[in-house]
Amino acid sequence: MATLFVNRLTNIDFAYLDAERGLVGETWLMDVELSGDLDAQGMVFDFGHVKREIKRLVDARYDHALLVPLAAPGLEFEGDDAQVAIELALPDGQLSLQSPAEAVTGIHAPSITAEALAGVLEVEIGAAMPANVEAVRVRLEPEVIDGAYYHYCHGLKLHDGNCQRIAHGHRSQVHIERGGTRDVALEADWAARWADIFLGTAADEVAAADGHRRFAYDAPQGRFELELPTRRVEVIDTETTVENLAAYIAASLALRTGEQIRVRAFEGVGKGAIALN
Repeated sequence: MATLFVNRLTNIDFAYLDAERGLVGETWLMDVELSGDLDAQGMVFDFGHVKREIKRLVDARYDHALLVPLAAPGLEFEGDDAQVAIELALPDGQLSLQSPAEAVTGIHAPSITAEALAGVLEVEIGAAMPANVEAVRVRLEPEVIDGAYYHYCHGLKLHDGNCQRIAHGHRSQVHIERGGTRDVALEADWAARWADIFLGTAADEVAAADGHRRFAYDAPQGRFELELPTRRVEVIDTETTVENLAAYIAASLALRTGEQIRVRAFEGVGKGAIALN
């Protein structure tokens, strides 16, 4: 018996539903171990195949998807292979979502945790491995961030890939310089402002129930609609790309402080945009 490991095989940017936090954007790094007998090449499994096949499996169902804990209290879930409708009771109102089914993945658990999702992935990856692979272990964990970060969700209706999904998200750090010097207090303030936030585009907003805001659009994958309590939403005038979000933060803080602001806004791990105002 031998064990093959791949650390940081991929990272998963996704959103999930939580009975308290509501719609949560998240990013988890993924490590994988495969144990079994050696094949004719003297390998448990070829590294090239590990990276390609496992990443393809994860991307197809989990990356840029909404993960729904099907046993969560206060959750109503209806759907078929084409479309789903979700209602979730929150402490301050109701979350409602209508989405193409391909953008949503149900997990048979009361809540979405790294351990619960890792267990699901171990089963699915194991089923796709050759017969000599006897055990699969998956570890999911957030990036270690020394500083401020926020969890946000958004949808980019003009995107030709899975970013068009209205409820996908990220866990992202933010660096803010004020007058040429990094200001960790401003970073912490902004991270608190965007804690578990949905960032909507003004052009996508439609009428909603009292105390709520609703967004709807048609994208290549289909019709998306989302309604959330007002305090869980911030609306900007542009599409919510990371380039526009960095510019929005910089402009907002420059107006507030009267000083030059430089923002390095991340979108998940290791990528993002820079804006100066």
